[in-house]
Amino acid sequence: QLQPVESGGGLVQPGGSLRLSCAASEFTLDYYAIAWFRQAPGKEREGVACFTSSDGSTHYADSVKGRFTISKDKAKSTVYLQMNSLKPEDTAVYYCAAGYYYCSLNRMYDYWGQGTQVTVSS
Repeated sequence: QLQPVESGGGLVQPGGSLRLSCAASEFTLDYYAIAWFRQAPGKEREGVACFTSSDGSTHYADSVKGRFTISKDKAKSTVYLQMNSLKPEDTAVYYCAAGYYYCSLNRMYDYWGQGTQVTVSS
């Protein structure tokens, strides 16, 4: 069964950058959609960005547009979330999720990683 594995979280100062990785051997296939979600303490989980493998299309939450970039390295079976200009409100546990076909930040996903903590603080 597909099991996404996240890495790359940590502590960063406001304005800094981090790159999250999500790896799964099945990501070499073109029928998966991969998304990043986040959940801050006391808040609901929200979709951040997603990627459709078949056509390379992406979607972003308004709160991260222009700051975050999702991409996929097929050869490495890895999806990345490059996060720039980080703000304290980006602090959350970030989860990688995978499902079939086309991505959306409002759909259900079938496979979830364990999450990685991102803390933005001075």
